[in-house]
Amino acid sequence: MLALEYYISTAVLAPGTLVASKFENRKCPDALTHSSQHNPRFIMSAFELPKPYPRVQVRIPANVTREQLLSFIPFKNWLETLQKSLSLQSTQHHPFHKMEERYTLRQIDVHAVEYFGSRIGFVLMETIVQNDADSRPLPGIVFLRGGSVAILMILRPLGDSTDRWVIMTQQPRIPAGSLRFFEIPAGMIDEEGTFVGAAATEIREETGIKVPKHELMDMTELALKNSKNVEPHLKKAMYPSPGGCDEFIALFLWERRMSLREIKELEGKLTGNAKDREKIEVKLVKYEDLWREGARDAKTLAAWALYENLTRDGSLK
Repeated sequence: MLALEYYISTAVLAPGTLVASKFENRKCPDALTHSSQHNPRFIMSAFELPKPYPRVQVRIPANVTREQLLSFIPFKNWLETLQKSLSLQSTQHHPFHKMEERYTLRQIDVHAVEYFGSRIGFVLMETIVQNDADSRPLPGIVFLRGGSVAILMILRPLGDSTDRWVIMTQQPRIPAGSLRFFEIPAGMIDEEGTFVGAAATEIREETGIKVPKHELMDMTELALKNSKNVEPHLKKAMYPSPGGCDEFIALFLWERRMSLREIKELEGKLTGNAKDREKIEVKLVKYEDLWREGARDAKTLAAWALYENLTRDGSLK
């Protein structure tokens, strides 16, 4: 946490300004002593959340407006989801049912906003969610990027063969420090997209295969159907990093029989969206090796676990 606090104070806020966080009186490191007027992008302005949200101050840098932030779908989804979670504290058996232990959202400080062209892509912010019983807020640094989809694509050769092949991709993933990261096809949901629509789009872009939407099965939705989850308002998806990021990933299944020749022709195929500078190579992995070859990728392991257990309990025909 200290390393992340230092990153925010040095890389995001203007030199010499106050760190916009629960450490209200801490200055940036002494080495950064120049006036913030030399970097006007990071001068903070403030507004209050509009109704029906509670009166909470939101501080934003100069490269984003109130209207842009409030219309950013990941921000809206996060805020609505948090408010629903906070409202459940009034139920009798909630662990924070006592009035003095009930948490409220008290402040939002947006530290950085990155754009995809003219629209917001990512937001880094710090929140203060606190109760009256403890002066220390809950850990509240949030990286907003929104929802994604990932697809487990299983191919079976025509005939009596029991072989199964999984389509994977190999591509540069600079945040992981990798130029050849191994994973199942995946991608972000755009502003107008749906889970199933985004899944079909990602399959086409990353593998070149056109898949009708009705052939895709949402495994996360199936798994959660009979779940006893206490927060049903959360997305019907897997949250890979809930300690720091809002991202949720819906995991889909697509199975098809093909000739062995067609299956083998997919190996090494170069794909990807040139506009997004994607450099993707299609790889084939035997199903029995998936857990090993995909061990570094959380969505691959999660999709494999869902497929195995949904098959075991008869949910997949």
